[in-house]
Amino acid sequence: MDRIYSRQITVFMILTVILFYSLCDNSRAGTKNVDTVYVRVAKVHDGDTISVVFNGRSEKVRLIGIDAPELYQETWGLRAKKHLEKILTISNRMVSLEFDPERRDKYERLLCYVFTADKKMINLQMLKDGYAMLYTIPPNLKYVNELRKAQGEARRLRLGIWGSSGLKERPCDYRKKHPRL
Repeated sequence: MDRIYSRQITVFMILTVILFYSLCDNSRAGTKNVDTVYVRVAKVHDGDTISVVFNGRSEKVRLIGIDAPELYQETWGLRAKKHLEKILTISNRMVSLEFDPERRDKYERLLCYVFTADKKMINLQMLKDGYAMLYTIPPNLKYVNELRKAQGEARRLRLGIWGSSGLKERPCDYRKKHPRL
């Protein structure tokens, strides 16, 4: 009887320590168990990349699921950047970041879905407004159906890059012709 009771206490203690550790781990931004964190946007680099103050330092964040025109890609790169800045200004530059399984890209940027204070997904809004195109890389596919639908609607309405004077070359094709140094 004492052995069974002793085992139950041991199991309970182990589970308590594991639970305590996971709660502590989730309270620190940047850990792999964090699903959502709240941050202030420090800079908009282009239509799909921002910098935020995260864990006491500046971190670049790449918006998952979208590919905006590059800054030097016709006029659309600058338009996409300005549109993202406008969305962020409306939200007072305070956003929440939501992660998917793959948390960083090959450039060490955080990969996130970015939400305004009123819970609107900025990644989705950029597609809806025609300032980006769908760009999915598994395993980060959590909102792929919503993103695909938003792009389809923007294309149907011929908004932004989908209009008659829209983007002539996909951002990924532009990057192949103009690789980073």
